[in-house]
Amino acid sequence: MIEHAITLFALTLAAGTVLVFAALGELVTEKAGVLNLGVEGMMLVGAVAAFIVADQTGHAWLGALAGTLAGAALSLIFAVLTLSLLANQVAAGLALSLFGIGLSAFTGLSHVGHVIDPIAPLALPGLSDLPVIGRLLFAHSPFVYLSLLLFALVQWFLFGTRAGLVLRAIGESPQSAHAIGHKVIAVRYGAVTFGGACAGLGGAYMALAYAPMWTEGMTAGRGWIALALVVFANWKPWRVLAGAYLFGAVTLVQFQAQAMGVDVPSQFLAMLPYAATIIVLALISRDAVAIRRNAPASLGRAFHADD
Repeated sequence: MIEHAITLFALTLAAGTVLVFAALGELVTEKAGVLNLGVEGMMLVGAVAAFIVADQTGHAWLGALAGTLAGAALSLIFAVLTLSLLANQVAAGLALSLFGIGLSAFTGLSHVGHVIDPIAPLALPGLSDLPVIGRLLFAHSPFVYLSLLLFALVQWFLFGTRAGLVLRAIGESPQSAHAIGHKVIAVRYGAVTFGGACAGLGGAYMALAYAPMWTEGMTAGRGWIALALVVFANWKPWRVLAGAYLFGAVTLVQFQAQAMGVDVPSQFLAMLPYAATIIVLALISRDAVAIRRNAPASLGRAFHADD
């Protein structure tokens, strides 16, 4: 029983980690007042870039770096369109997502079905082998610990530093921030690039550790779940972390049900994470006051220095 519980705990962390990366990146982007709906496309581009580099060089961590940079590079396209050219953020984000999906499918065409050696779980002599606690704390993928470090850094940056305060102020009122001398566009460029890098890293984790192979559309809508997760979390990092693991647990339901021989169509089980996302958003949307209180006031609104 204990062994089964430990296994489920480890699988939940593994399934939720990709959402932690993508949602924390989008959280910082939205805190700056920018709505980027292209998370799915950036994740896929990050995944294919990471896989190709790792497959060609034999260095998985070099692939992770490539995936992170690829996600950041794609986000810069969105930044130029929306921050410099003042394009509609919703339309540009949707276009970016579709572009990333197509670009990743085309780029990875010759790598479909390839399998690489995954980045192995952590193995600390004397710690990973401890009864119960070893597997609970010291035997997960390095990406799991990296995502927890990212969470701590984002929490500290947003609520414990002056730079984080400036970013949040820009998300609330870019005109006021600009009036007292803050570089609104530069800060938003940084936030969008950070969000893209995190999405790319999430995609890299999927291709290099969670499912070490490339298949077209392998993120399977997780980018959209990450977007919903930011709203579910009321733009709070600790709730993003908790929500990511909650959705990770829901993702595991389909595999556990199939393993137990539950007579339910696999298509129904596969839709559970997305059905849960819809239900959660429907429930949250009923509390409009809470959304207005927690959402950045300028979210999705273009800013021009002459405004």
